[in-house]
Amino acid sequence: MLQSDFIQENPKLSIFLPIYYTLWADSVLTTTESKEIEALIHRQYWLSTTEKEWLFEQFSSSKPPKPKVLKNLRKEIISLTTEQESLTAIGIALAQKYQSDVSYPQDVMTDFEQTEQALGILGKEASYSFKSGHETITNIQHSEQNFNVSELTKLLDGSQAELIHRVKKVIADPAFAYREFESLHDQREQTLLWCQELAKQGFGAWAFPEFADGKDDMEGYFAIMETLSYHDLSMVIKFGVQFGLWGMSIFFLGTEKHHRKYLKDVGSLKLPGCFAMTETGHGSNVRGLETTATYNHEKKTFTIHTPNPDARKEYIGNAALHGQKATVFAKLIIDGEDFGVNAFIVPLRDAEGNLVSGVRIEDCGRKMGLNGVDNGVIYFDQVEIPQEDMLDRFSSVNEAGEFESPISSDNRRFFTMLGTLVGGRIGIPRSALAASKTGLTIAIRHGEKRKQFGPEGGEEVPILNYRMHQRRLMPPLATSYALHFALRYLTERFLKRSEDDAQEIEALAAGLKAYTTWFTTATLQECRETCGGKGYLSENRIDALKNDTDVYTTFEGDNVVLMQLVAKNRLTEFRQEFSDMNLFTVFNYVSKQAKTTITEKNPLIIRSTEKTHLLDVDFHLSAFRYRERAILASAAKRIKRHIDEGMDSFDAFNVVQHHLLNVGQAYIERVILEEFQKAVIGAHDKGVQDALTQLCQLYALHTIEKNSGWYLEQGYMEGVKTKAIRKEANQLCWEIRKNALALTDAFAIPESCIAAPIARRKHRSHGSVIKATD
Repeated sequence: MLQSDFIQENPKLSIFLPIYYTLWADSVLTTTESKEIEALIHRQYWLSTTEKEWLFEQFSSSKPPKPKVLKNLRKEIISLTTEQESLTAIGIALAQKYQSDVSYPQDVMTDFEQTEQALGILGKEASYSFKSGHETITNIQHSEQNFNVSELTKLLDGSQAELIHRVKKVIADPAFAYREFESLHDQREQTLLWCQELAKQGFGAWAFPEFADGKDDMEGYFAIMETLSYHDLSMVIKFGVQFGLWGMSIFFLGTEKHHRKYLKDVGSLKLPGCFAMTETGHGSNVRGLETTATYNHEKKTFTIHTPNPDARKEYIGNAALHGQKATVFAKLIIDGEDFGVNAFIVPLRDAEGNLVSGVRIEDCGRKMGLNGVDNGVIYFDQVEIPQEDMLDRFSSVNEAGEFESPISSDNRRFFTMLGTLVGGRIGIPRSALAASKTGLTIAIRHGEKRKQFGPEGGEEVPILNYRMHQRRLMPPLATSYALHFALRYLTERFLKRSEDDAQEIEALAAGLKAYTTWFTTATLQECRETCGGKGYLSENRIDALKNDTDVYTTFEGDNVVLMQLVAKNRLTEFRQEFSDMNLFTVFNYVSKQAKTTITEKNPLIIRSTEKTHLLDVDFHLSAFRYRERAILASAAKRIKRHIDEGMDSFDAFNVVQHHLLNVGQAYIERVILEEFQKAVIGAHDKGVQDALTQLCQLYALHTIEKNSGWYLEQGYMEGVKTKAIRKEANQLCWEIRKNALALTDAFAIPESCIAAPIARRKHRSHGSVIKATD
């Protein structure tokens, strides 16, 4: 150690050694530190001039100690057997080790401790660097499993458990193993082979009638789509285009003659096809499509034509290579009169893959993701099809060449036709959610395994123990569970829909599609970042998940447009509610608003920070409902005011577009919370219910916190309460972290589908999920 002979001759100087080590440990002695130490030395009346000069030399910033000196000094301090909580106390103990009768006046010890504080040295904290095995709240936190994982999996899978298990078994087979692709063509052909194998398993025809080798089970089809999404997403989208969009358009828009002619071959993938709706110049505006289907009275045929480049069908899945026919949406023209958008089955290629006369297709080429799907651009040049290939469930052309429809209103017929295709807005968010679950599983497993930094004197800590890391991953984990139950609710509503609630369900599907796919995009980015550089490696799959799901925010309609659709539906409901009001219902509404003001907005409630209140399900739901209602009412008032002032209604809606997005968002968040709370109540296993309760509470508080500015503006809460909510959300993240591994295990994603080295489990078996306790 430093000039050990001098220390041995003057053991009382040892009181300086712990400070000496601590200040030089980072190899730099700052000017401030030098001045503090010089002043300390000057004040020590018990030191001789020689001793002071020696100390000044040791603490000279121009003479740093050699590394070996510091290492030896550290060993010397560690060799002390007594536990000390300040550097001063350690120094005294060290001096007494050399000379047992050494002692210091109280004012000297106080002076040293005050100098520690002035130097910013937390004595107790600094002393940890000389201890081994130092434990803190952070480094002792570990994974637990406070519930039965298999019971939670059963709850998540519900009535489709057997089918989900079957699908997982198929995609865990070695035939579905991931591989590197040498070319775009190679990837597309592999994707086709996977879809053909799924068709052989009967999954493609699952929702079709029995005569088409199907099960007539739409709920099962959605479960298949979601489960397949744990695997390659190009495969999922190609599967969805073939059996969902192409097949379901025939099923929902056609009649029995179409079903019997096409569905069996569609379900077996003998007849690959496309769904050709989107045009270059119109996108979400389906009513503005320009492709024409002109009726020929003599031949009893339709001529499908692309009148200009903007009317070409763009970004059509299955079109570039494999599609043989397509459901084409076009304006029906009879004797020069436009009868609106209708659907037709149009040939693209023959069985050998040769383009039919009048069809031109361009390959969209490489994309950000989903490169296993062969997207193409389609042009039609006077392509003639027989009269029976008009999908005629809602409209047709009779033998006399006249337009007929059981729905007289053009608007109602158009929206009824599109409403039958809302299933795509259920399949896409369920697929997106599966990708989020996979990303969270990878990121959370990595966070448990990856250790970094730690307390002084302690071991490195799993990064999942860090509060900020938990803040980044636990709310998305809670939201993924919330969305699981909300999408199940949407699926049930869709399957049981009636004509009366069709528009409400369409709006709900649009909103949940937008909300879920936005969530997926944000969550996978968070997963990538929380995995650091490892998350950037393709082998860990997050890049594929991110790139492949990025377009989900645009699939089945741009999310911003869809949220406006939701808002307009809510405004229509709001207007109808008030237009139907009589004196009694008006009184009830006013009374309800007054009750909210008295109970929820009284000074005690808006400032309440009681834990029981902040975690109360009624408080959560009331806050969500109040936000939804208030935003809806204010949007309606703004639009009415603009229109009353003479503004065109189109302009009025344009002015309040941002407000409309909030209307849609608030509505969807309320629905999600309601369904999550119902799921918690419906969980019969106590451990599972407790775990879901925490997740539900976190989803609610995290969402309120996200909207805290609005609640403060409305006077619904005060700052003291929003701060308390943030604190409680932090604590929930801390508690949920303990079960995080088990909560991702409950997704029961096949290990072969996770496939990320950073998420690899020990002793894993093929296609199985190992519990968090293994």
